[in-house]
Amino acid sequence: MSAHAFAQANPTANPTSGQTQQALAYEKQRAYSDAEQQWKQITETNPQNADAWAHLGLMQALGSKYSEAETAYRKALELGSHLSGLQLDLGLALFKQQKLKEAIPALEAAVTETPNDIKPKLLLAMSYYGTAHYAEAIPYLESAVASSPQNLQLRTALAQSCLWAAHYDCTLEQYKQILLQSPDSAQADILAGEALDGMGKPDEATAQFRAAEKISPHEPEVHFGLGYLLWKQHQFDDAQKEFELEIADNPKNTQAIAYLGDIAIKKNNESAAMNYLTQATAQPEAIRLAYLDLGILNAAHSQSKEAEANLQHAIAMDPAQADAHYHLARLYASTGRPKEAQAEFAKVKDLHQKRDDTLVQTMIDARK
Repeated sequence: MSAHAFAQANPTANPTSGQTQQALAYEKQRAYSDAEQQWKQITETNPQNADAWAHLGLMQALGSKYSEAETAYRKALELGSHLSGLQLDLGLALFKQQKLKEAIPALEAAVTETPNDIKPKLLLAMSYYGTAHYAEAIPYLESAVASSPQNLQLRTALAQSCLWAAHYDCTLEQYKQILLQSPDSAQADILAGEALDGMGKPDEATAQFRAAEKISPHEPEVHFGLGYLLWKQHQFDDAQKEFELEIADNPKNTQAIAYLGDIAIKKNNESAAMNYLTQATAQPEAIRLAYLDLGILNAAHSQSKEAEANLQHAIAMDPAQADAHYHLARLYASTGRPKEAQAEFAKVKDLHQKRDDTLVQTMIDARK
């Protein structure tokens, strides 16, 4: 995106000197490097010239010097420049540097300044989206989609934002619209499946994932998503097959490895479980379930030190889940630490077990 707003709105801002007129002439000729040098000289001679700083920032941005442009734009705003579009250009410079959180205030100001302009809304939408503020992104993505209804990338981003903000009806509506343009979209089926699971419709969610799998059997996470839904429904044999298919496509899918370890425990195959869970916890993105299950296995084999470490790790990842506290309490009780066991049992009593995670949350966690 290359929307530089204020220069278009103010092509002849404050032509008060020969230097300024020459700088503007360079701009008109698109001799941006020469214009940059001219504006830089003006700011050195008159550092209080707010509009000169704004134009300097623009020339630097047009030369992809976004960090320098950011500094110049901020100086212009600090000095009180009121050139139209300056906030948008500052937001764009920050966006180009992937400083999405910092870009948001400038882009919000730009939207207020020009509420009918789609450019700041789109930049603001993607900044919210990129910083995981999905609910905030939705209205701006809706505006962007309304402006460009055939843009599948925007519509998919809207569907994902609705999904991750738990606005499931919105996700399903966008799913229908995506299918009108792309009837064989496995990604759309996955989004719909996650939404249906979030709405407490596991059978329909499973059907959507099976449809996605049929369309695109190597779609990233399609086997994991289906496996997770089957695992939640205690269909462990079928879930195992799906997790194995996911690992065949992506051998480093730590979540799939962890769930295979959990299934192995449920099937009393402790050797396989230990292998899977050791692999899973060796990865930096290991999930809580891997540490919990490995701690339980350690305790069953009288590996008290390892069990305590893994259970404590599981607790640190989510202190509100009662299960790890319970198993840690049992470990303390079995190793002659009654006071610590009593403290953990008290935590179990006080905690309200969280509801089962939805597939949406599980897959969000995988992307962190």
